Formats: sequence, C-alpha cells, structure tokens
Amino acid sequence: MEQFEYIVPCHFGMESVLKKELADLGYEITRVQDGKVSFRGDEAACARANMFLRTTERVLIKVAEFHAESFNDLFDQTKAISWERYIPADGKFWVAKANSINSKLFSSSDIQSIMKKAIVERLKLKYKKEWFEESGSSYPIRVTIIKDEVMVCLDSSGESLHKRGYRKLTSQAPITETLAAALIMLTPWNKDRILVDPFCGSGTIPIEAALIGANIAPGIKRSFLAQTWNNLFKNSIWRNARQEAEDLVRKDIEMNIQGFDKDGETIKVARINAKNASVDKYIHFQQRALSELSSNKKYGFIITNPPYGERLEEKRKMPELYKEIGEVFSKLDTWSYFIISAYEDAQKYIGRKADKNRKVYNGMMKAYYYQYMGPKPPRQGLD
Repeated sequence: MEQFEYIVPCHFGMESVLKKELADLGYEITRVQDGKVSFRGDEAACARANMFLRTTERVLIKVAEFHAESFNDLFDQTKAISWERYIPADGKFWVAKANSINSKLFSSSDIQSIMKKAIVERLKLKYKKEWFEESGSSYPIRVTIIKDEVMVCLDSSGESLHKRGYRKLTSQAPITETLAAALIMLTPWNKDRILVDPFCGSGTIPIEAALIGANIAPGIKRSFLAQTWNNLFKNSIWRNARQEAEDLVRKDIEMNIQGFDKDGETIKVARINAKNASVDKYIHFQQRALSELSSNKKYGFIITNPPYGERLEEKRKMPELYKEIGEVFSKLDTWSYFIISAYEDAQKYIGRKADKNRKVYNGMMKAYYYQYMGPKPPRQGLD
C-alpha cells in the first residue's frame, strides 16, 4: 500500500502531546519541529489522523521539499513536481496559503501566483490541455518557506480540525477546541476524577474533557475535504475510520464535569454546544460566580481559561481577579489546578508559584500554562 509523509501542525508548545497521540495511533514519527509533527502512514492514515487527532489543526500531505532563492527557482522546481499524481484533470487547485520566514522570497501573493502558474504549466503538458475548468474536487495547496527551504503540501482536512462541528455559538474570546484538548491532555485528569472549569465560557474545556472521557473521536461529527479525492483515496478508508470511531465510544460511563460562568447567557450557549457534541449528559453547567466555587469532593481538577485582560479597563481588574482565584482555589486543598493565562503576573497575585509553568501560544498570543499539582489520591479509591 502506498505510503505518504504527513505533516500535522499544532499550537506552539503542544508538540509533545500531538506526538503521543500519533504514537498511540501506531504511526512512525519522522520529525518534530516547532508547531508541527511529521509522520509516515498509508492512505488509511489520512482518514484516521483527521478523525482521531485532538490537538492538530489539519492533516497535510507532503508533496515536495526543495531549495529556492529566486522566483525562477520557485517556478521551475514547482513545475518539476509530479502534480498529475495528486490533481486530476478536472481538479480545482490553488495555493491557499503561503508563509515565508527568513527567506529571500517573502511576498505571499507572488509566491501563490507563481506556483499556480507553474502547476498549470505542468498539468498542461501531462493532460494535453490548454484550459482547465477546475469543476471537480478541491485541492488546496499550502506552502511554507523557512530559510529558503520550500515545503509544499496538500491540505486534506479542508476546514480547520478545531471546528469539530459542535460549537455553533461562542462566547467572547473563546479558546480553540484543539488547544483545550491539549491542555487537558497535559494533566493527569481522567474520567473518574471530578473536573471543574469556573470560567467555562461557551463550554469548550468541559466539552473537550467529556469527549476525551467518553472516547468520542473529535472528527466524528464532521467531514473532511479529502473524502472527495477519489483519485487518491478509496471511499472505504473514510467509512472504516468512522466505524472505528463509533466502535470505540464508551457509552456506559459516568463523569462529573462541571462548568460555571457568571454570565447566564453564556451558560445557555455552553449547554447548546454540549448537546451538539452529544456530551450534555456528562456536564453540569451553572451560572455561578467564582466566589461561590466550593466542593466537598477531594482530589478534583480545575482546568480553566480566565479572562486575559486584553482591554485597558480589564487589565486594571487583573490583580483583584487573580488574588480571588488564589484564595478560592486554595480552599480546595487536595485539588490540582491548571490555568492558561496571558497575564504575566498571575502567579504573584495567586500567591503561589506554579509547580510547572509552560509557555504556549493561543493563536498569536503568548500565554502561560500554570500547573499546580495537588496530592495524589490514596490507592484504595477516591472520596
């Protein structure tokens, strides 16, 4: 069976989580770089990676890699790629995105247009045609140039994989589904432990936790662009991946996941999203202020994304907010708590230095994942 090299991008700082996901799926990892992991796999790997990976934004198929310092180099080397292997005569193709870092070629629009022309010239020769209607399936191409090294890929996912299909509504400044999943997977939380998000917003962290606990594949409710690539992949690989996902769902489980927010309308949004994700039975959402957070349960987890204080008036409130976070969380003295925040003085006002502090990026915003570890529960069971 034909092998491909796949590249799966992720949030900076989350490469180790994605690497473990790929290893758990049984794939050979070939390279780990900032913000992406590469692996080898057969055609079924395309369907399984799209279906099961929780922390990647998309699944890219590596087409070529070459050195280019001029637009002539770029044109000639792009034209030399066997595009007919990937794009049929009626395929719709374009360079959807071009990124350039520390390279002589830096104009994204010029890179896109020159590569498009080169691909057209190649396909003219191979298909003996002068005009392409591009009426068939879509084949978006993504290009990255770093220090004059050009990486050319096909995007098999289409819409970013953080779009699971459940979040029709969002609250202000939501965290992406892929980042939420990665944050959860960096903790020792499992489905048998209570989990609370006191700043749940539209419910992304509780919903992603419920999906993990119930072993529901993140792609189970959506489709992927490469499902239409009949020239490259058999329809059966997509059916098999979906069937595998359905067979792996844990149906007879109980979880104690809670999401709180001070805004009642936001809680309504979170409930709708949880229902769309088919995990509403596992999560209790409630309008509740941070000051009201308490529990008689022991050895629980808090994983949360408090306000960042991006606006000036919000920044003034940050010391007070994080001081309250420290006071409220400290009362849960056997709990572990994990906080993602762009507020650099968070630890100062929480009143305790984090056991671990991991730098991550939420989009283009630098943030910190403050990890406070509570005691492990006794072996005989949990309270």
